[in-house]
Amino acid sequence: KQVGSNGRVIGIDMTPEMLAKARGIAKKDGVTNVSFRLGEIEHLPVGDCVADCVISNCVINLSPDKPQVYREMNRVLAPGGRVSISDALRMADLPEELKTAQSYAC
Repeated sequence: KQVGSNGRVIGIDMTPEMLAKARGIAKKDGVTNVSFRLGEIEHLPVGDCVADCVISNCVINLSPDKPQVYREMNRVLAPGGRVSISDALRMADLPEELKTAQSYAC
């Protein structure tokens, strides 16, 4: 909806399971302007200068090569493109009551 009737969305994930889940949701919702690709954030399976916006949701903090992540974002962004990042960084030890699987789930 946000990209308009002529826009396209490319979803990238490093696990086949998440791609299958995303494809299922897109099919259920009748979304036809989205495609999904298997890949890693350090080596995006997208051409140069093709994206108006790159969105990263809790992925950069998992990468051991953050400079490469930012190089890839710059490579795929079209001139004037933008980046939206949502990541979490722990700045202090967590209290014991928050050290549960449920608390760590996004």
